[in-house]
Amino acid sequence: MKKLLTGIALLLVSIISFAQSKNDVILKLDGDELVGKVLKINDNDIEFSYAGETLTYNIKKAEIMKITFGSGRIQVFNKPQQAAPAQAPASTDKSSLEDHHNKVAILPFGFIRDGQPADGEQIQNECYSFMNKHSGVYTILPPRTTNALLIKAGINSETIKGFTMEDICNVLGVEYVVDGLVTMNKTTQTTTQSNSGAVKTRGNDDDDRKDRKYNSYSYGTATQNFQTKLSLAIYNDKGTAVYSQDRTAFWNTQDAYSNTLEYLLKRSPLYTK
Repeated sequence: MKKLLTGIALLLVSIISFAQSKNDVILKLDGDELVGKVLKINDNDIEFSYAGETLTYNIKKAEIMKITFGSGRIQVFNKPQQAAPAQAPASTDKSSLEDHHNKVAILPFGFIRDGQPADGEQIQNECYSFMNKHSGVYTILPPRTTNALLIKAGINSETIKGFTMEDICNVLGVEYVVDGLVTMNKTTQTTTQSNSGAVKTRGNDDDDRKDRKYNSYSYGTATQNFQTKLSLAIYNDKGTAVYSQDRTAFWNTQDAYSNTLEYLLKRSPLYTK
């Protein structure tokens, strides 16, 4: 019996000793966990020592989410901040918003000449001029209006890569956007030769052929040839491509893109005779 009581006493001492040796865990609001012993809880902070150390630290209560004591008891100091619920879209005032339906904007054309970027606004203007004559039920935004809206939205030739066509339609308030790229490269040169003659006489006697002098002239003209390729695409306000075509210009002149552009626009779904 005496041995039994002694064994029970030793077991109780071991349990008490184990409970006392179990560490406290402080969980901070930033997710850090501190393992050790909470020595004292003050009004604004907590005195704490890391496990196996004797140095005391003061930790502000405002930084602590909760403490899990070695005994198993949990004391909560601050609740984690909840993410703000997503706000419902503001009610749309139809009277204050433009209707996108049947509105078209033409983006500044990309223009690569001999491997170098060039200004494509001239091509944009020509595209507008042609489409505006054959717009039918569609309203075509003037390029100046389109470009001003893009600038206000911070969209240029570089930043446009971060926007979808749906985004751009919403920025411009249109149902469709026209996007194009012209690539022009020098190829061969065509040289044209021409000859001409002139007669100059000497003396007063026109019949004296010995006094006549004949001069001939030769002229050469070189014309630079180009190869031009044009890509044209039309997107709707859902970001879907409704038309996409590529074509190499038949002619080899600098303005060959004009005929090619008209050729592709005539076959687009926005063209009206």
